[in-house]
Amino acid sequence: MSDNRILLNKKELPKQWYNIQADISKPIPPALHPGTGKPATAEDFAPIFPMSLIEQEVSKQRWIDIPEEVLDILSIWRPTPLIRARRLEEFLGTPAKIYFKDESVSPAGSHKPNTAVAQAYYNKQAGITRITTETGAGQWGSALAFATNFFGIECVVYMVKISYEQKPYRRSMMHVWKATVYPSPSQRTNAGRMILAKDPDCPGSLGMAISEAIEDTVTSKNTKYSLGSVLNHVLMHQTVVGLETKKQLQSIGETPDIMIGCCGGGSNFAGFIFPFVFDKMNEKGKIRFIGTEPEACPTLTKGPYRYDFGDTAMTTPLLKMHTLGHSFVPPGIHAGGLRYHGMAPLLSFIKNENMIEAVSFHQNAAFEAAVTFARTEGRIPAPETSHAIRAAINEALKAKEDGQEKTIVFNYSGHGFFDLSSYDKYLAHGLTDFEYPKEKIEESLKELPDIKE
Repeated sequence: MSDNRILLNKKELPKQWYNIQADISKPIPPALHPGTGKPATAEDFAPIFPMSLIEQEVSKQRWIDIPEEVLDILSIWRPTPLIRARRLEEFLGTPAKIYFKDESVSPAGSHKPNTAVAQAYYNKQAGITRITTETGAGQWGSALAFATNFFGIECVVYMVKISYEQKPYRRSMMHVWKATVYPSPSQRTNAGRMILAKDPDCPGSLGMAISEAIEDTVTSKNTKYSLGSVLNHVLMHQTVVGLETKKQLQSIGETPDIMIGCCGGGSNFAGFIFPFVFDKMNEKGKIRFIGTEPEACPTLTKGPYRYDFGDTAMTTPLLKMHTLGHSFVPPGIHAGGLRYHGMAPLLSFIKNENMIEAVSFHQNAAFEAAVTFARTEGRIPAPETSHAIRAAINEALKAKEDGQEKTIVFNYSGHGFFDLSSYDKYLAHGLTDFEYPKEKIEESLKELPDIKE
């Protein structure tokens, strides 16, 4: 059997990020000021982000240099391997070739440090001494804690309460890297107190945690806010994943037919596919791009493409995105990083242009795929990542039925070492498949802002 690992050397680490905004032909709907409804300006973002990141957010420059200080830290684990899942192929009896990009090898165990390091660097350059953020499953919080530790910045994390309780070791990682972690909703902010007054047992949501983190930011000295997904600059930082994947596939003469990633806010999927979407936009490729998400929080598959707030307390700029409504609280599924009501505007835009597809799965189906992967390839994936694996297996079985040789590539966005309690529940047949919460989403959608476009 030939070597399954396609590796790049340190010198091949991408030196620039790819900015897809340079190549989208139609105007992208702008972020709107929550008060005036007019396009948001750089000054509107200035209270929460350093100007360097605001400039990246709106930039139309195709290639943006990665600072040497950022490259130095990224090189601790990058470039990451692209691996052929031969044992999975054999188990499935499929003629398809299955590859996965292993982002779990980062110190924090996921793709998230790719942008955390960059954001910590730019905040440090701006003289910021304290950063607040939110986290769902804890992957983003641990990544930012890892990054701020390197740059000597205080890190405060509002962690969705249900994940705070389900995933204590993610919390432990953040503490090791000197972050302070609070369960959200909390009694520390007006937003948290208002939510708890209405529902003392509220499990929390990413929208609520964002509200708390932003309120903390604007009421504290020398503090900025950091977001792990959704925004343009975050997706751009993640393109190191896709750029490496492209180079690795080219080195073995492979062209992908299908590329797959899980979607919460959209950063790992976008960073993985955007360098390939460039080819599709220029009619150089016919790749199918499939975003996967939970049936309990089906933002891309069932959310309308509308302007909405990014948080529950309605403090963020309005973003045009696929949304389930800012007040929607998803059920407490174990894929905590996929429990967000909205989707990245750039991903939402290209979904609306029919450049990508989306599918949703119940958590038992996702865990079934995760266990199959673990028992064939040896790696235990994060619950979020298992949604991408589910889709990859489905596509490989379809190729088997059709007798077609397909090349399927998915982003293995993180490991599941701190999610083993959820595997215990699955193996004990204790996981609940939450039905699509149609009534709750319809109620939430009634609260969408009335924006005349």
